[in-house]
Amino acid sequence: MAILFLREMPGSVRLEPGSDMELTDNVRLSRSWQGDVCQPTLTNLNASPVRVREVVLFHGDFDLAFDCPWYAEGYQMLSQTSGSLRMPESIGSYNDHEHYKLEQRSPFFTVYNLLTLQLVSTHYLLLAFTSCRRFSGLFRINPDSFEVVLDTESLTLQPGESWTLEELMFAQDENCDALLERLAERIQHNHPRLTWPEIPTGWCSWYGYGPAVSEQNIQAAMGTIGKALPELKYIQIDDGYQRYLGDWLTPGTRFPRGIQTLCHEIRDQGFEPAIWVAPFIAEQDSQLLKEHPDWFIQDDKDQPLSSAAISFGGWRNPPWYMLDGTHPGVQDYLEHVFRTMREEWGCHYFKLDALTWGALPGGRRHDQMATRVEAYRQGMAAVLRGAGDDSLLLGCNAPLWPSLGTVHAMRVSGDIARRWSTVATVARETFWRNWQHDRLWINDPDCLVLTNQKGSKLTPDEIQFHATAIAASGGMLLSGDRVENLSDEQWSVLRQLLPLIGQAASFDDLSQRVGRVQVDGGQRLYLFNRDDRPRDLVVPLDGRWRLSDLWSGEELGQYEGTVTFTEMPPHAARLLMATRLAD
Repeated sequence: MAILFLREMPGSVRLEPGSDMELTDNVRLSRSWQGDVCQPTLTNLNASPVRVREVVLFHGDFDLAFDCPWYAEGYQMLSQTSGSLRMPESIGSYNDHEHYKLEQRSPFFTVYNLLTLQLVSTHYLLLAFTSCRRFSGLFRINPDSFEVVLDTESLTLQPGESWTLEELMFAQDENCDALLERLAERIQHNHPRLTWPEIPTGWCSWYGYGPAVSEQNIQAAMGTIGKALPELKYIQIDDGYQRYLGDWLTPGTRFPRGIQTLCHEIRDQGFEPAIWVAPFIAEQDSQLLKEHPDWFIQDDKDQPLSSAAISFGGWRNPPWYMLDGTHPGVQDYLEHVFRTMREEWGCHYFKLDALTWGALPGGRRHDQMATRVEAYRQGMAAVLRGAGDDSLLLGCNAPLWPSLGTVHAMRVSGDIARRWSTVATVARETFWRNWQHDRLWINDPDCLVLTNQKGSKLTPDEIQFHATAIAASGGMLLSGDRVENLSDEQWSVLRQLLPLIGQAASFDDLSQRVGRVQVDGGQRLYLFNRDDRPRDLVVPLDGRWRLSDLWSGEELGQYEGTVTFTEMPPHAARLLMATRLAD
């Protein structure tokens, strides 16, 4: 059995280069198992301290077929891997190693915190860390060997001191969804979920206006939504309102009356204001950086460390500088910013972007005994204190596992764009994380865009594919268009989607072509053809069912055993209601 083989692998400890290797013999790694869950502990039995670079919890020959399909998480939200062990495939365009410059130690391929393997057609293996309080967990794989590692960042383990390390799970089952459900339960045990009473709906300014959004744009959108679909509750001002990145309480020139006045106006119109903040970054011209350079992660010259020196510099006004979550001044500052927005502006919804920059390796922090995971979680705790228990925190561009238990909702895909390749990729990214929805947090599949802009040519089938994918995610529903340009038909799509969100679809297999949500009296079926050519899609049915098309309202008839959709067009999707009939 694969699990027994993995559990019997030895472990080891790697000290900082230059350490006396004899010390390693007296640094004891213990692994306590309770069912599928392992709790490792590290103890220093030496008379002197040791600097522990990393703990290899398990290592050995990888005795599995290298052609088996797999899925693995990245450290950063945008990094996901599928394909096979032999030929890993980055699902999106921004992986940990090439984009964020995280270490990929040769000759290994590195993934983080979760991997699932399809050993045979109906048998799955799950390896995952079920906690992330202090250390980042990773898996290193090559054709010859395998390592399960905790990055302990060369911290010092004192004589007689013990570290309780991150918990992990090894499990196998014929049902991958069942494995992921068990994983979610164990993660919730270690990181209780921040709950929110509803799935957020609303409108987001970014995909219509970007950073050039103005007060007038927000007012116009709000007026249109109020007449057409006031059930879209939140008006999300997504970047562009602040003078500089980092100076969140100082409005830019396109908001002459200030954000507080606009937020109050939004509430007066019956909506709720939602605000975009990137809490861990500041650009070079910001007052925050000029007045408090000591609040930032420092370089080896005791100056604020540029993000471009260690990672991606940032997507707007780079390079960014990164606030140090362990610094008491930073914690007070973050708490103040979010308390001001809540108490004075009336905001109770915060989209927190660029969160990874609070948890990148490199540089020196105020508390040099804190790991980057601890620094990040301390900063997030300060954000939550300021935002209060009655506010929603949405994570974005986040370090995924370090964020467990710190946000109510989480973006689970890259940014949408009005081109087919992005629509298809965002759907794949989202569907691989459907298991997280309503378990770890509320999933955010990014905005729904129903209109083309200059230079974009999404077809009607591709737009319906996108809308169906949003429905299959079960997650948040935010319109991303300039709503003044929406047709009656496009408003109808938004209305149809509102009652469909809430439950994430489970897919029949790794192809993600057929998804299902169980509802009273039957099930919803989500059918996808990502191919560039027509495809016959065969949908298994357990018993007799009456099918109808939820987009068109067309009654499709009664079926038993299977239903085949012949020549389903390329880049197309269907959303069906299946009602069970008596046998």
